[in-house]
Amino acid sequence: MASEHLYYEAVPLSKSDGPNLSSVFFRYKQYWGWILASILLSVSLAVLYALYLPPVYNIQASLMINDEKKGSFEEKVLKEQQIFIPKKVVENEIEVLKSTTLMTKVVERLNLNISYFRPSTLRKRELYADSPISLQVIKPNELLYKTTLSVRFTDAQTILINDKPYPVNQVVMTPFGQLRMATREAVDPQIEPLTIQVSPVFKVVSQYLKSLKVEPTSKTSTVLLVSIEETVPPKGIALLTQLIEEYNRAAIEEKNRMAMNTLKFIESRLALIGDELATIERDVESYKSTEGITDLSSQAGTLLQTVKENDSQLNQVGIQLRALKNMENYIEHKAGDFGAAPNTLGLNDPVLLQMVTKLNDLELQRENLASTTSPSNPLVQSFDSRINGVKRSIRENIQTLRQTLTGTQRELMAVNKHNEGLIRRVPKKDRVLLNITRQQRIKNDLYTYLLQKREEAALSYASTISDSRVVDKAFYNDVPIKPRKSYIVLLGGLFGLLVPIGLIFTRDLIKGRIVRRSDVERATQVPIVGELIQNASNQPIGLLSQSRTLIDEQFRMLRTRVQFLGNETGSNQVILITSSVSREGKSFVSANLGASLAMAEHPTVVLEMDLRNPQIHPALGVENTIGITEYLQGRASLDAILQEIPGMKNYWMITSGQLPTHPSELLGNPRLRMLIQELRSRFSFVLIDSSPVSLVTDAHLIASHVDATLFIVRCDVTPKKSLKTLEALYQEQRFRQLNVVINGAYEQKPHYYHYENANVKRRRFA
Repeated sequence: MASEHLYYEAVPLSKSDGPNLSSVFFRYKQYWGWILASILLSVSLAVLYALYLPPVYNIQASLMINDEKKGSFEEKVLKEQQIFIPKKVVENEIEVLKSTTLMTKVVERLNLNISYFRPSTLRKRELYADSPISLQVIKPNELLYKTTLSVRFTDAQTILINDKPYPVNQVVMTPFGQLRMATREAVDPQIEPLTIQVSPVFKVVSQYLKSLKVEPTSKTSTVLLVSIEETVPPKGIALLTQLIEEYNRAAIEEKNRMAMNTLKFIESRLALIGDELATIERDVESYKSTEGITDLSSQAGTLLQTVKENDSQLNQVGIQLRALKNMENYIEHKAGDFGAAPNTLGLNDPVLLQMVTKLNDLELQRENLASTTSPSNPLVQSFDSRINGVKRSIRENIQTLRQTLTGTQRELMAVNKHNEGLIRRVPKKDRVLLNITRQQRIKNDLYTYLLQKREEAALSYASTISDSRVVDKAFYNDVPIKPRKSYIVLLGGLFGLLVPIGLIFTRDLIKGRIVRRSDVERATQVPIVGELIQNASNQPIGLLSQSRTLIDEQFRMLRTRVQFLGNETGSNQVILITSSVSREGKSFVSANLGASLAMAEHPTVVLEMDLRNPQIHPALGVENTIGITEYLQGRASLDAILQEIPGMKNYWMITSGQLPTHPSELLGNPRLRMLIQELRSRFSFVLIDSSPVSLVTDAHLIASHVDATLFIVRCDVTPKKSLKTLEALYQEQRFRQLNVVINGAYEQKPHYYHYENANVKRRRFA
């Protein structure tokens, strides 16, 4: 029967790229109770957290920006340059709406830096318009912003602020500064207590600006969608409504400021021209009275009319030249001053007027932006660049207009010179009167022109409207956008799953022990001939002839592979079973492998040669009165120490015997070779259960007498550093046919197991 054995040499398996997913799953499966408890706890905490968070609503409004200030000429130029006009305006208005200046006004007008809360079961509930009292901060100190005010109601005239009584509807001095508690309704002790939190205005403004979103509804639209997130919808609606009102009010104030500056200029000019006109009228009256003149000749009258018209045109040109000079002074010296506006009286060039309006808009936007950022901010520098570009265009336009007006002025002066020559032909008295009357008519026409312009400016000031229109008032959807409770619960469950897994993984790293097959494959090239799952049974031998448990099948697989390890002579096999440290299951593997071989009709004997810590004989129910120690000492024969396992055929055992004083010296006895040779002649398989190699030299002394070696490593027991010793033993060929058996692997169910179970079921039903 020995000659029928085939010689088989195991080869190392290829390294795996990473841990097998099924092995990882079964590694953590044994902790399912802990993991489930962690998930349930985390989900419960997540649910409580989701209930604790206040719901956040999205409040939004829409605003349409009118593009009334842009002229057709500018629109044509921009279209030729393929620039979309409204987009540029919309971007500017977005910056204005998001400015700190506007938001500060909103917060101060609505007192949004003061929050009122009423305690509830899970969280405190913020009140807004529902608060029975309103706190008015007259003169605060720093303690007010660091302390939460607790308010309780005692009677209709008194309240308790942090347990100190104060009268309502009166300015009182408190440790937090001068305050006034104004009642919105009749108060009485039945009203639930409140808490009030006062924050600095700049902090509240910063928080709202972070939450505020202003964006166009589409690329080709001038409608802006303004939205903000708020836990109290009425508060958010009031904020957006007030923000739009402040935006429109600021636009109207800017227009009125420009109209008022024009009115002031016209009034000053009217006063000056009025005085000059009164003086000239007195001169005319005095001259006529002195000289006795009643009327001029018809020729003088016609000439006077011609001179009058020419002088009127010349005066208009002079006004425009002075306006250009004022404009140039504004561009060079006063541009950027808040509240200053250039005088455009008498100027009717549409391009120049549009560029001046554009300059005012850009300077206003830059001022709003500069109030919240530093001058080195790229946005501020971008505005500076655009302002300088507009100024250059205005200067060029002024130069062109000045040249045109100067030419017109020279022509009119030449006509005046010609008319003066004609006037000299008029009699002296008439000529003098003509000159005086001429000045009178010039001043009178100029005075009339200024009166007309004053009325136009006053009408513009009175009828100023905003360039925007509210499309949709502030509203909100009653479905909150935050918190997303399903996401929070999902994240809580994921957290509860990952925490125990992470702790187990960390513990594995700290312990430094192997946990799966891939740990062995990465650390050593020693072939793996078997993998055994954790044994749930306390019985070391659980094999029956009709058993179909997974571990039984794995032992049968190991038995098959052990039969093909063989040796070159083809004789019966002697197999050494050892490990690196204790508790790795080498005795368990020895006993069960021997039983499996015996069930396959292979006479098998197990030698309990771990003389320091024998573990097999009590589990197999064999007496240890005499054994290997007595044989090696020459005090017993082989037949005397050979015992058959109760209830098993073809299965024998030799116990360790009495524990020797020096086991290593005893194993070096020549009688060991005699024992193994005689057992090889009697049995198909001789299994030697030896001591761990890392502790003593017993296994090394036995190695020269065996055909193959099974090295047992156990998950969660074998240190990873022991695999370096195993690799060294393999490379140095200290043991013949060295192979690894992985013990205590986490349960996996190969396909063959399901297949065989299916066959058993079919036979059973048949």
